[in-house]
Amino acid sequence: MTKRNLIGAAMLALATTLAQPAVAQAAPAAATPAKPTFGSFGFDIAGMDRGVAPGDDFYKFANGGWDKATAIPEDRASWGSMVVLRDLSDQRTRAVIEESAGAHAAPGSATQKVGDYFASFMDEAAIEAKGATPLQPQLAEIAAAKSASDIARLFGEDQWLGIDTPIGGGVEQDLKDNTVYAVYIGQGGLGLPDRDYYLVKDNPKFAEARTKYQAYIAQLLTLAGIGDAAAKAQRIFDLETKIAQTHWTRAESRQIDKLYNPVATADIAATYPGFDWHAFLTAAGVADQPQIVVTQPSAVTGIAALVASEPLDTWKDYLAFRAISNAAPLLSKPFVDANFALYGNTLAGTPQLKERWKRGVDLVNGGMGEAVGELYVAKYFPPESKAKMEALVANLRTALDGRLSRLAWMAPETKAKARAKLAAFTSKIGYPDTWRDYGKLEIRRDDAFGNAQRARRFEYQRNLDKIGKPVDKSEWGMTPQTVNAYANPLMNEIVFPAAILQAPFFDPNADDAINYGAIGAVIGHELSHHFDDQGRKFDPQGNLADWWTAEDVTRFKTYTDKVVAQYGAYEPIPGSHVNGELTLGENMADLAGLNIAYDAYQLSLHGKPAPVIDGYTADQRFFLGYAQVWRYKARDAAVQQQLTTDPHTPGNWRPYVVRNLDAWYKAFDVKPGQTFYLAPDQRIKVW
Repeated sequence: MTKRNLIGAAMLALATTLAQPAVAQAAPAAATPAKPTFGSFGFDIAGMDRGVAPGDDFYKFANGGWDKATAIPEDRASWGSMVVLRDLSDQRTRAVIEESAGAHAAPGSATQKVGDYFASFMDEAAIEAKGATPLQPQLAEIAAAKSASDIARLFGEDQWLGIDTPIGGGVEQDLKDNTVYAVYIGQGGLGLPDRDYYLVKDNPKFAEARTKYQAYIAQLLTLAGIGDAAAKAQRIFDLETKIAQTHWTRAESRQIDKLYNPVATADIAATYPGFDWHAFLTAAGVADQPQIVVTQPSAVTGIAALVASEPLDTWKDYLAFRAISNAAPLLSKPFVDANFALYGNTLAGTPQLKERWKRGVDLVNGGMGEAVGELYVAKYFPPESKAKMEALVANLRTALDGRLSRLAWMAPETKAKARAKLAAFTSKIGYPDTWRDYGKLEIRRDDAFGNAQRARRFEYQRNLDKIGKPVDKSEWGMTPQTVNAYANPLMNEIVFPAAILQAPFFDPNADDAINYGAIGAVIGHELSHHFDDQGRKFDPQGNLADWWTAEDVTRFKTYTDKVVAQYGAYEPIPGSHVNGELTLGENMADLAGLNIAYDAYQLSLHGKPAPVIDGYTADQRFFLGYAQVWRYKARDAAVQQQLTTDPHTPGNWRPYVVRNLDAWYKAFDVKPGQTFYLAPDQRIKVW
């Protein structure tokens, strides 16, 4: 079953990823902005704006020159340090994929499949010739539906194809017994990024999105040869609005303990009436499970009622549209263009569509990511990078343990458990020890659409096959070529893929202060996620449990309330503020991570004075290293979507966390009256 809000809450991923189509129509290559020139200590001094006082705007002081000189590429919604690395990763991934498409791969090997999968998508002429034909069997099955039970069955079948349905789910470790896997179901089924796009009426960007989305629905129906498209589009949009009214908000869905609502499979029909659960669960392949965990009960109740009350024909039209929209990036040019116009241009502000090879890389990474990753690390990840990262992680753990031991607000018994939880952490660096087996995945060089569907079915079956087996603690949730990192509270682990372990995040040739401010803060960020407002709900064994005293929780909330208020005052685009509740966990992790990294850097000096390099002290270099990794520019539509849906504050606002650290004030002589100055008693100190 497809992973949804539960997985997003549990994985606590580090980096922002704006919603865009997995693949899109070809476009002229966008000019890539010039790469920074690093100074003697590994920092792009030319990218600074030293005409700005650090206390007035630390982001601009560190990155203002880069910001003025850099344009967002035409095929991107945003640009910055992480996106530059993603672009580099895409180029390298393309190289290893195209090598796989050569004649040297063994027939039937994963390497050959990678090459054939990419080649099938790059064969644009074959895809154009097929038009919408590959989709017709699925549309015929939907058209043949005769009852609400058939609708429930189709919801279940769509899980195999990665189609987001109003009720759907995923397989993940049981939140309260992480030694076993459980089946989760929850809310979904919206074509716009979030319920707010349907329900908030005073935001002109949302109003524009609603208008263009309804036109997109009609356009896709027409392209697929479905008549009366405009009227059907109105009914589909009205149905989605009703679905949106049932949905929990993003902030509500962050509360991980609220997502755990197990129900016996035998009782689910009585608990959530109006929906043929037997038909759905059978089609989804999980009818034999004794228990289902419901993640948003009131939403599931509301959606089940809609399945019973809304006209059958409206549901059939809705499912047909969902199937077409899901397939659009893999169909002929008119479908791809329409899909990009909505999801790339309207919702993310991107002017041009990605080049075809970039979309091909996205497709293959999505379907055979670990097979690509094995090729990637063999060529681009040196063993010495992994060794240096392991040393950094060890230092960060020592620093966090020191902070936990000194906490004044936490009860001694809770503190002891917190330190035990830290001691039990595992870290995964670079790539998995065992690579995924794609032997049962069929890939045909002449069938891009079929390859994508088979890859989705393969992944779905792989997850179903976990049920009843011991939890695989070696599994990774990201591929090595992913520029990102994450903390998984169920595994009590932090994970750093190979692709993020390069400049500006990690540079083996850079000064230590830069590396501790950059990748060190990332490590600290991920470590601290296990103790943030949601991570703290997992005990030292990685299970959802209440292990803090009531007094600890009360005192902790006084700090989290301050974080919510501080970030909620930021206004990245006029009229739209950061959602302090939605972004609380990530903002707390930034705050904790930078503090932990600073301590770790001081420990690494072993009492020796740090050198001044190019006129910058070690503390100055540390904070500059942190600010540089959050270089970020984005189009307004993309920022609006991020503020609505993403638990991360926009990257160019993240460096302002420094205003809570006393060392920053001393390093840059920040004075009262400057814009980001906080009096000592207003600086937030949690860990």
